[in-house]
Amino acid sequence: AALEILDSRKKYVDAVVITGGEPCMHKELPKFLAKLKERGFSVKLDTNGFFPDVLEECLGYVDFVAMDVKTCREKYRLLGAQDTSALVKTMEILKTGKVPYEFRTTVVPELVTAQDANCIGEMVKGSKTHALQQFIPDDTLDKKYQALKPYTPETIDEFAKIIRQYTENIQLR
Repeated sequence: AALEILDSRKKYVDAVVITGGEPCMHKELPKFLAKLKERGFSVKLDTNGFFPDVLEECLGYVDFVAMDVKTCREKYRLLGAQDTSALVKTMEILKTGKVPYEFRTTVVPELVTAQDANCIGEMVKGSKTHALQQFIPDDTLDKKYQALKPYTPETIDEFAKIIRQYTENIQLR
């Protein structure tokens, strides 16, 4: 059904972003992406990095990958992830440069502190691009984050200065 809709709008749509939830948790994703590429669409894939094997199968069918780096490895347990080895594997796959990619961090107070910026920098070390995104408290699945006050632009600039030491290009959004 999704492919039929896209086909019917081909005159207006030439690119597709696959996002989630987490799209790579679906083992059929590579086949779906292959069908998109067969139809001539450009494809961007957003991922949390926890399904490296599926992601690797997808690389031949995507034009760009954006991977969230939510915090330093030790703090991922606050998000429900006890084991971050899959995350690290995905980062290494992307750093090989088979497809253009970026790592991105939404700068959520409590999850990302000045201390965490160095840790995140070490995680993304050798990457092409890392984007820091401002946290918007009204756009959260977990209601407890709605009470958090976003960092000032100056604070985010300080985080960027730290992470800039580890990546070729830093972007602020």
